[in-house]
Amino acid sequence: SSECTNNSNLDKSQGDKAGQIKLGEQVVLNLRLFQKTSDLENKVDSFFLKLAEAGVIYRLAVRNYLREGLSKEYKTHFEKVCDIETSADTLRSEIKLAIYSDMLIPDSRGDVLGLLETADEVFSLMKTSLWAFSIEAPSIDEELVPGYRRLTNMVAKAVDELATGARVFFQSPHLVSSYVAKVNLYEKEADKLSTNLKKQIFSSKRDLALKLHLREFVDRIDSIADHAEDVADRLTIYAIKRQS
Repeated sequence: SSECTNNSNLDKSQGDKAGQIKLGEQVVLNLRLFQKTSDLENKVDSFFLKLAEAGVIYRLAVRNYLREGLSKEYKTHFEKVCDIETSADTLRSEIKLAIYSDMLIPDSRGDVLGLLETADEVFSLMKTSLWAFSIEAPSIDEELVPGYRRLTNMVAKAVDELATGARVFFQSPHLVSSYVAKVNLYEKEADKLSTNLKKQIFSSKRDLALKLHLREFVDRIDSIADHAEDVADRLTIYAIKRQS
């Protein structure tokens, strides 16, 4: 009887130890998953931080062109935007690989990838806009400069608010709507400014070819805010899903 009791206690002790080992292993796995998820969120944050940075540099580049044309400073800003986009593309690839290889954020996987893909187009629009300035070198009269400057400022603000809204997506999705509202506001202001600038261009006595050329650059700049609004609309839906 004493031997049976001892065996029973031994079995119980071994069972407890096995349970503790399994619990310890699970804790380690959870910690690793938490760390990987945290690293992923940091990379997403870095991606949108680069978007905000690109928006600032884009604004400086256009303002510099309006002031000095194709100066060395303009080319430096253009190259900087290209470098930022390349860096953001690398981050996007790393995020995509981490999401699928480590099976991270299964509930938000598609949303995050969709957000990154559409936001990447904002990078592309800024880069191609600056590329067009550097290749076509539009002749912008002094009287039109304030209009282009105001439009560019509004576009840069829309990009910045989009980036900030996306950066709070993981930790504070309930705050996203306030940033999206600002994106929508700046996009509408950009539309008004672009319309007024086009009216100013076409009411002048410039050659039709020049008018069309100047309008094309208005559209190139304004399209950045348009796409930022499209991304913001997606962000709103994703944030609502994350809160539910």
